[in-house]
Amino acid sequence: MKRKVTLKQIAKELDVSISTVSKALRNSVEISEDTKQKVQAFAKLYNYKPNNIALSLKNRKTNTIGIIIPEIVHHFFSKVIRGVELVANQRGYNVIVGLSNESFDKEVINMDMLANGSIDGFIISLSKETLQLQDYHHFNETINQGMPIVMFDRVVNEIQCDKVIVDDFEGAKNAVEKLIQNNCENIALITTKDYVSVGRLRTQGYLEALKNHNKDLKSELILKLDDNIDYEDNLDALENEIESLFKSSKEIDGIFAVNELYALTAMRVATRLNYKIPDDIQVIGFTDGVLSKHATPSLSTVSQHAQLMGEKAAALLIDKLENDEDEESFQTQIIASELVERESTM
Repeated sequence: MKRKVTLKQIAKELDVSISTVSKALRNSVEISEDTKQKVQAFAKLYNYKPNNIALSLKNRKTNTIGIIIPEIVHHFFSKVIRGVELVANQRGYNVIVGLSNESFDKEVINMDMLANGSIDGFIISLSKETLQLQDYHHFNETINQGMPIVMFDRVVNEIQCDKVIVDDFEGAKNAVEKLIQNNCENIALITTKDYVSVGRLRTQGYLEALKNHNKDLKSELILKLDDNIDYEDNLDALENEIESLFKSSKEIDGIFAVNELYALTAMRVATRLNYKIPDDIQVIGFTDGVLSKHATPSLSTVSQHAQLMGEKAAALLIDKLENDEDEESFQTQIIASELVERESTM
């Protein structure tokens, strides 16, 4: 009997990407005929059966929905899962959680595995690598084969599906305007590379607030961190980056950081450099996690209402699953953010 192989094993054997294998098995026009023939021949030789919807129990509901998230330890995503489970359980559905770990390949494998009759639909926040590659074929294929998707937080316009997002732009703008109202003259921004939509929108909110208050944009006050680096495991590297920002721009009296980790690390570095918070420097972060509440001083932050986001995503998906109308329509629900003021601002 021929051994059964996976997408990952085929990709490794033929020295191509998982994306290429997936597309080749579906006769995508993006893949050359030569590559398609090689992939399909190898798959046939080893009895590979693609886990697509056509081979799944398409006409039998499982009453289970899958949620795929980029990371499991993040407070925001755990709150989203809580919201999804709350609504799903109320409406008679179970939830399976998959982890992409910020990897495009793992995202594809998770979807391929769960789509094989395990679930009725997906709730997903895109991995950073998917956003970098801008390869969304696995979403389009899943939708085209009859399985609905709801995206949340990290979404892309290229995919026609329901989406749930927080108003990142407005939340960031309000946070920076609060620092301006508190008489901060030189407000630094600690952000990410622009390929992740939420980081880009929060950066735009910072810029808009400065513009609205006739504040000059100073490029030396903007620190863009490479979030391919796992700073949770490399806090020293993050602290060094932020310390360099302080030392090169000694006039900083306000900081807006696009996530909780950056904000709390900025407060730690500032304290080590003998700045008093909030007397010398005021700080606002994004994502109202447990650490924000219990830091010393406690961190003012923008709340994303993560549980509500999960509840709305689950309701959208289940409504789609239980709606028999032929005409497809999609909506984007925007959740208003909220500035939670604590001791790091005056």
